[in-house]
Amino acid sequence: MIYKVLGRLAGLCAVLAGVLLTVITLMTCLSVLGRNTTGTTLVGDFELTGVAAGAAIALFLPWCQLQRGNIIVDFFTARASERTNAALDRIGALVLGLCMALLSWRTILGGLSSWSTQSTTMMLGFPEWICYAFMVPPLVLTAFIGLWQGLAGFDAEGQA
Repeated sequence: MIYKVLGRLAGLCAVLAGVLLTVITLMTCLSVLGRNTTGTTLVGDFELTGVAAGAAIALFLPWCQLQRGNIIVDFFTARASERTNAALDRIGALVLGLCMALLSWRTILGGLSSWSTQSTTMMLGFPEWICYAFMVPPLVLTAFIGLWQGLAGFDAEGQA
């Protein structure tokens, strides 16, 4: 039950990230096309690309963790038993969940600081707190997925 809810939320985050990257790609193409044909460009396109890329990366993290898509270096554990590898995978998921919880907390604090100082980007004056606000929910979801996988373990298909 919980795994299905986590899967749907992670899938929604991944779709949102894909849409965001598609929009940014189209905007970049439009800007480059304008620069090379009419000599005009979209002001601040690099700022929007940076903000959107940060949000998209955070939005992809829950799906990546749910699918166990993170890099696994098994050089030292290639000859270990399945039980040992399963225990190490659970510990790794738990550590990742704790790190994502810490990152979520620090991102919340960064967003609140950006809000209180009204920090904006240089060219467009885009409020930076908006990017933080988009990053917090997927980071929290990734933390929850990692903690759930660490505590509940994985079945034969890698699902928690």
